[in-house]
Amino acid sequence: MKACIFPGQGSQFSGMGKDLYESAPKAKDLFEKANKILGFRITDVMFNGTEEDLKQTRVTQPAIFLHSVILAILNSDTVKPDMVAGHSLGEFSALVANRTLSFEDGLRLVSKRAEAMQKACEINPSTMAAILGLEDEKVVQICKSIKGVVVPANFNCPGQLVISGTHEAVNEACEKLKEAGAKRALLLPVGGAFHSPLMEPARKELAEAINDTEFNTPTCAVYQNVKAQPVENPDIIKINLIAQLTAPVLWTQTIKAMVDNGATQFVEIGPGKVLTGLVKKIAGIVSVETTNI
Repeated sequence: MKACIFPGQGSQFSGMGKDLYESAPKAKDLFEKANKILGFRITDVMFNGTEEDLKQTRVTQPAIFLHSVILAILNSDTVKPDMVAGHSLGEFSALVANRTLSFEDGLRLVSKRAEAMQKACEINPSTMAAILGLEDEKVVQICKSIKGVVVPANFNCPGQLVISGTHEAVNEACEKLKEAGAKRALLLPVGGAFHSPLMEPARKELAEAINDTEFNTPTCAVYQNVKAQPVENPDIIKINLIAQLTAPVLWTQTIKAMVDNGATQFVEIGPGKVLTGLVKKIAGIVSVETTNI
């Protein structure tokens, strides 16, 4: 069975999508439609902007979504998924790929999500850190022992977990985690504490937009970040998508569940190869390929 997976924030690069725009008329039409929906020429930033330009949350999230979804649409005749999943932001790309969301509605929600998350970051200054070489359970335990807000945010693969919270609590956690044997505890260059309780203002704002959007019955199950289990009921998909902003991304658990339920081939669709590497570490000998032209 084929599983299509879609990357999240951090996979962007200058020039992303330019080849698609120039070589495929359908891609050009979709990019131009996106420029109109967003109210600015995101293509100018994607194709010619600096890495710094692309790091703006209002640009990063729709840019990655567009690159991923347009690739999925262009390859829809040959790449037909039996199941889909996306890492954080990538879950929106997955929901367009399995027809739960239209291209237009997916882009509007991603744009709203980016704006809401940016506002939440300004309300609650915060950060994230990657913890390498320590068991997940140990990281969870140490986060719980700290008084401030710091929580596991991304279970990326065995031995790689990201924590999220206030600057003080994350710094304290990093020190304790290194003492406990973590090989590295690296602060990440992000705008705030994604997938933590500090995103609550964004969750409320996004919830309104999601509840006002039509979600269709998907063509195949989506394995959502907050549950790591297959979902096909549009109402449940909405609930999980809203919860995602303040809950951890259970990526390790998601890939394991997909393999347990029959996935033998994974195709990463979108910029970069981050998820391809993670799947290899989680699932071992499973066919993995990347579609990111």
